[in-house]
Amino acid sequence: MEAAFTPFLLVIFASLFQGSFGLGMKYMAPLKWESWWLVHVSIAMILFPIAWALIAVPGLFDIIASAPTNAVLIAMLFGFLWGIGGILFGVSVPYIGMSLTYGIVMGLASSVGSLIPLLQMENAASNPAFPYVILGVSVMLIGVAITAVAGIKRDKILREVGKPSNIVKGLIIASVCGVMSALLNIGFANAAPIAGVAEEAGVITRNSSLAAWVVVLLGAYLMNAGYAVFLLTKNRSWGSFGVAKSGKAYMWAILAGLFWFAALGVYGQGSALLGEIGPVIGWPILLGLSLIISNLWAYLSGEWKGASKPFRLLLLGLLVLILASVILGFANKA
Repeated sequence: MEAAFTPFLLVIFASLFQGSFGLGMKYMAPLKWESWWLVHVSIAMILFPIAWALIAVPGLFDIIASAPTNAVLIAMLFGFLWGIGGILFGVSVPYIGMSLTYGIVMGLASSVGSLIPLLQMENAASNPAFPYVILGVSVMLIGVAITAVAGIKRDKILREVGKPSNIVKGLIIASVCGVMSALLNIGFANAAPIAGVAEEAGVITRNSSLAAWVVVLLGAYLMNAGYAVFLLTKNRSWGSFGVAKSGKAYMWAILAGLFWFAALGVYGQGSALLGEIGPVIGWPILLGLSLIISNLWAYLSGEWKGASKPFRLLLLGLLVLILASVILGFANKA
């Protein structure tokens, strides 16, 4: 019983990190966005993943070198494409707040990121888990829609009291981000052969996923760091790294990076233990539960102050998300 629940426990634990890392984006000042982002992604996508993988996966680089070239290139490509979504996430939070950004991004990313790996499986429609996944993802989209409506109503109240609104621009950016963000899990699913090589080399199943993440995130880093360097050069803001009173911003950039990959690393372990169906059901559960955590932080940081009715609607949406996660949990038993 405990062994069967362990993968889900890991995914639930990962959601705590996933729902918390975005909090750091509210504390970028006085650093320039590009300076903060370069520090953040260097921790999140290179230093922490490689350090963790080197400890848990002996012979990491030999394993990657001996993995199928196709799997390595595809994993890096999806990671690179996801990088576009990662950048858009950082851009959208200042426009529409953490609650609404998380709602839209997590909903689209969870549904697309779950369904594509499912459809890539052989005879997907005949898989006993298929109806549970379809139902669970559908219910999750309803929950996300409710949270998005709550965010829009909250924004309307804020505009009525004279606060600036960028709701349309923010919604467009977040929607594109959501679709692009799904590619991270698709890249992880397609990096399974790399994890397979690690297991053949004697690495335990739950740690083999770390080798896959190193490859996927290398592609993601190339996009994210490349864009940050482009902005640093274009805006001539390289000197902004030494701006006064930036210690708090650096602290949050590092913490956000650690939390971000802690979420993916622990999720990858839970997903690996679930087997082939892991990326299909683990991903939407991770994002659905992280949406609940992120809204808790948003509430505590005052994003819903003075908007009690929209907040009650938000709570309804979060209950629907919990129901969706329960349905997806049954998919593993089908």
